[in-house]
Amino acid sequence: MAKIKKDDLVQVLTGKDKGKQGKVLQVLPAKERVLVEGVNRMKRHLRAGQFGSTEGGIVESEATIHISNVAVVDPESGKPTRVGYRQETVERDGVSKTVRIRVAKASGKDL
Repeated sequence: MAKIKKDDLVQVLTGKDKGKQGKVLQVLPAKERVLVEGVNRMKRHLRAGQFGSTEGGIVESEATIHISNVAVVDPESGKPTRVGYRQETVERDGVSKTVRIRVAKASGKDL
């Protein structure tokens, strides 16, 4: 189970974009990779499609980055932190259920 989820604010720990922060657009757990907004930008040279359906040229977009190279940003300090869990019992319609809540290890705040 991945500790990083879609829409999390993460910081890049290594590589050419080290120190950059961005929102997670997509998580690919099978490949252990994440797509982060504004990080690992790549240029692709596209050929024009037949009948003018797509325009050719150079298109710049984000490429995936390995999940071990990013860390969730602590909501309190704005620095990268590890993710932990705490269990909480929630009662809804007379039925109690335990839920896992993600917590920033550095500050203890809920993510």
